This record gives sequence, structure tokens and C-alpha cells, in this order.
Amino acid sequence: MQALDLPITALRELLDARIVSSLDLAEACIARTQAQQAVNAWVSFDPQALRAQAREADGRLAAGERLPLLGIPIALKDNIEALGFPCGAGTASLSGKAPMADAVLVSRLKAAGAIMAGKVGMHELAFGATTHNAVTGAVRNPWDHQRIPGGSSGGSGAVMGARLVPASIGTDTGGSVRVPAALCGVTGFRPTVGRVPGEGIAPISRTRDTAGPLAHTVADCALLDAVMTEAPPLPLETIPLKGIRIGVPRAFFWSDLESELRTVAEKALDTLRRAGAELVEVDLPGIADLNANASFPVALYEFVRDMREYLQVRQRGVTLEQMIAQVGSPDVQGAVGTLLSGGGIPEEVYQGALRARGELQALYAKTFEANRLEALVFPTTPRTAALIGQDETVELGGKQQPTFGTFIRNTDPGSNASLPGVSVPLGLAHGLPVGLALDGPIHTDRRLLAIAQAFQAALPSPPRIVIPT
Repeated sequence: MQALDLPITALRELLDARIVSSLDLAEACIARTQAQQAVNAWVSFDPQALRAQAREADGRLAAGERLPLLGIPIALKDNIEALGFPCGAGTASLSGKAPMADAVLVSRLKAAGAIMAGKVGMHELAFGATTHNAVTGAVRNPWDHQRIPGGSSGGSGAVMGARLVPASIGTDTGGSVRVPAALCGVTGFRPTVGRVPGEGIAPISRTRDTAGPLAHTVADCALLDAVMTEAPPLPLETIPLKGIRIGVPRAFFWSDLESELRTVAEKALDTLRRAGAELVEVDLPGIADLNANASFPVALYEFVRDMREYLQVRQRGVTLEQMIAQVGSPDVQGAVGTLLSGGGIPEEVYQGALRARGELQALYAKTFEANRLEALVFPTTPRTAALIGQDETVELGGKQQPTFGTFIRNTDPGSNASLPGVSVPLGLAHGLPVGLALDGPIHTDRRLLAIAQAFQAALPSPPRIVIPT
């Protein structure tokens, strides 16, 4: 095992003791990137710039400076602005265009000492769950190059699954951090909406989007979350699972699962039960309809409003009309192509969607309170990674189901309700990674992470991918 395989919490001690250097980490990142070019995870990667940042960090460490992320390479999704890199959002109209400033969260990462390793691929404009991008090429799952890494933060998941960096930052609107985390075998965290600033991130929906970390462990995600929210970088509370009440929402989230995935997930529940967790069977009546009524109407209405504002305020040099006209991925063109030409979401439909979201939030709040639950647990995705090219439909339960809807089915409702959510690696099904997800009440982020950390400690360590050398 090399240093790059270690969690940030372990790297921090090695870097501060000068047992490992930031340049060591940079060189390992560069070597692994060269060995795994077939994954196509990066859209902007400059080895010389990475080495320069690492040498500067080593100088600061030698001078005695100590910061939470000093010398740690971190990858950024291509919709997050960072000086020194283009910010293309996976789309042709922004390809190669440099931002005028760092996103707020990037400024916070840099203030904590992180070095920016590069920008990673994403589903075009973040409108999809496969990262099969016609503009920048398909990002491939490091466990099986014929399969998707999830999306829209597919590159963020792939660089972590391939162990090219110790951490990456994605964005999550309906599952876009947790789905790639699950399919690539790593941990991913979606904060409560509003905790991480969105300035400098190309949006879909300001009321649904949030940036979130992908890392090896829950503890690493918690550290990154603290930095991005400007909270004290304190370790998570260590809590016992005994007596913690966790809801198991069978009727929706546990229905129609891939058989081997179900077996792995049920085994995990048995393990958690034996560790003392109180697993409570619950129902969320009407959740499918409430989620459907809120999900796409809010996202599509706010995309027109919020993306137009972003392009103007951040001076990206293109109009929304030009952006939509140049969309290259057929599925994304199908989603946004008519939004400005008669296919947009009417105001009354949007207002109805907001009411549905309020009812969805009330349903979650009632479920948590009435059952005295601290979280809900379910498989992050209903199935393992699909083959690249299965953009329209995938097989599930003996039927062809919509690809996008299948992969975000379990993560989308909590996203629409603005809940914090985390996915931890669960193991393998059919030789491919799967994840176990936890959703918690709004603004219980740190408590949810502490529970997820206890889950991660109780569950067997998942298999690790063999890294080419």
C-alpha cells in the first residue's frame, strides 16, 4: 500500500512528521494517472503545475506551518471554478474557458492548505447519472472500464475509485455525489442544501444543488465538510450503534433491487442489528408521487433562471441560448433543448412543484419524529453499474427501466427534501461495488456523519481495487 491509498487523516500525520512529502503524493498521482489513462477521469490535469503546488506545500510544512489539508491533492468536478484550470461544466460552449475567480469552496480548500490536482469529467451540465459525455468522452468505472462510474460527478468517483487522489469534490442535485461513490466503491457525502456556498459553481438548481466530498472514509468526508462550511475541523463524535434508531423504508427504497445487491445489503442490515442498532420498518406513503411532482419541474425551471444568472454574474462569455444550442450529449439535449423554445416549465407548474416539495419535507419530518429515527437506511442504487452506452434504459427486475430514473431512484427524494445524505461502500455484487446510504433530518449533518462513521466501523472493510503500476 502506498501513501496515496491512505485516508486524509493518516496522511495528515505523515505529512506533518515529514515521513511523506506532498511531492511524493503528487508524483504518485501523476504515475497512476499515466497508468490509468483509459479511465478518462481528468479533463484538465497539468503534472508540472501539480508538482509546483506540492513543492510549495512542502516548503510550508518544513517551515512548521500546520493546516488541515496542507499538501493534500484534491480533484474538482469540472463545474467548480478554480483559477489555473478551465471550467467547462462538461459542455462545448464553456470548454477551455478559464474562470475569473475561485469558487468560494475552492478558496476555503486552499485556505486550509489543499492543492488542486485538476478538474475531472462529469455528465454534461450535470444532467445525467452515467457521465457518458459526448463532448469530453465517457468516464469509465475503474472496476470495469466497460461500465459507467455513475454521475453526474462520475469523474469525482472514478479518480477516487482508481485511487488517483486522496479526495475529490463533486456536486449533488439528485444523487450526483452518492451514486458515483457507490458505483466506484468509495464514500460520498451530500450536505444539507445551503451549508456549502454555491458561488462559482455552474448550477442546475440553487434550491437543490450542493457541493459535497468523496473520500476513502466518512472521517475524511467530515473533515472536508468542515473546511467547506468553515466549521472547526474537529473529529466526529464517536458514538456506539447500540440503541440508535434507524428507519428501513421497505416499500419504496428496498423494492425492485438487483438480487445480489439485495443479498449484500440485507447482510449489512444483519451486521448493524447485531452491533446494536435498532432497525425500524417504516413507510413513507405517497413518496413516489410527491417526489415526481417536485423533482424535474423544480430542476428545469431553476436551470433556466439560475444558469442564466451564473453565466452573467461570473462573466463566462456565453449566453444561455448559446450554451443550449451547443449541447452535445443527446440525453442532455433532450432535457434542456426546448426549455427556451416553448418547452419550459410554466410558473404555475413550478409553484405546484414547490408545494409538493413542502409536502415531501413534511412527510420526512413526520417519519423521523413519529418513529424517533435518527436516519433512514437503504441501498444507494437499486443495481450495479450499467454498461457504457445504456443511456436510455437498463435492465432491472427483468424489465427495461429508464437509466437516469433507476440510478437516482433512492437518492432523489432526500435530495428534493434538502436532506443530508451519505453513501458508504458496502462490498461487491457481481464483482462491482455497491453502496449503503443514510439520509438524516435537515441540518443534522454532523450527527449523520457520526452515525455513518459508526456504520463504516461495524461493516466489513470492502474489497479494494487492484491498482496498475
